[in-house]
Amino acid sequence: MTYSQVIKISKEHLLPKISELYGLSACEIELINPHDGCRNLVYTCVKDNGVPKMIRISFLKDRSLDDFLAETEYVRYLAENGGNVSNVVSSCNGSLVEEIVFDDHTFYVCVFKKAKGKQLAENGYKYRDGADISEYFYNCGKVLGKLHHLSKSYIPNYRRYSFSDKFNAEYLDGLLTDSLSLLKEKLFALLKGMEGLGKGKDAYGMIHFDYSDGNYHIDFETGQITVYDFDNCCFGWYIYDLANLWTHGTGWIQFELDVNKRKAFMDDYFAKILEGYRSETDISDRELDLLELFINATLMENIVDEFESARNNGEEPECDEVMGYLAKCLENDIPYKGFFDKIYSCETPFEYEAHDI
Repeated sequence: MTYSQVIKISKEHLLPKISELYGLSACEIELINPHDGCRNLVYTCVKDNGVPKMIRISFLKDRSLDDFLAETEYVRYLAENGGNVSNVVSSCNGSLVEEIVFDDHTFYVCVFKKAKGKQLAENGYKYRDGADISEYFYNCGKVLGKLHHLSKSYIPNYRRYSFSDKFNAEYLDGLLTDSLSLLKEKLFALLKGMEGLGKGKDAYGMIHFDYSDGNYHIDFETGQITVYDFDNCCFGWYIYDLANLWTHGTGWIQFELDVNKRKAFMDDYFAKILEGYRSETDISDRELDLLELFINATLMENIVDEFESARNNGEEPECDEVMGYLAKCLENDIPYKGFFDKIYSCETPFEYEAHDI
């Protein structure tokens, strides 16, 4: 089922049913333009004098009702215990997730409160007036630290999948094309290096798995961050979310020619992230020593996501300049996403010549 087909079905059949299930008949509902590889339809829902909401319709067949219940149960737990997240809204039936079957296809519907504020990109990557950018970095770490702190006590009724359930040699071998033999070899070695890592409650638990400025809003009056889009949440190592923050931090300094200045910025940036993080929960130096390993894990996730998106859309995967760059870093054991290596170009950040598939 194509994205355009789902939009048509949604408009004609799903949204009227959703409005009934959630009491949204008086709302103004508008589709949010999807990004590449999007796996859901997302609508804004605005009602006079009411709290704006977000409607998410999931249409791919790779997840079950229990998967969505596990996600929304976790979001509800975080919201009710002080986590800065967009809370899930129960339907009129009291359900966190609603199933709608149309033409023998099952759609899963979730509704969330809309986060206050807007994305950093929507504000031109300008932080709030009168505040230093270091406040934002600190808050980024603090909000994540609170989520991880809560996760350490989380006992689910519906268990979400674990990192190794998806990222394992058998799955990657079937997903990636045979022409990428060296990349496969390096990814298998990466997974092998993660096998013996501890899974105690202070190091391993439910993580967001895509914690970045594309998945939270900022209230530019107060600096408050509200997190959403837990669609990829899973059981994994907490250091993964921090590694993901590190990779996204490179965007602030990606055009700087002087590698020493890039290094100094990243050190200061991540130190401020950790200061905020540690104001809410602990993380050992031993775990932080794994940062480089988990930065590579984020590169692996980006590559896997690209191949999965192509498969879900019935297309052949394309390894463009961005994917080629990530593959080159992994194949040549270049650490820290190549940000301090000669492979990196400030003119074309994180791009490399196309990779054969």
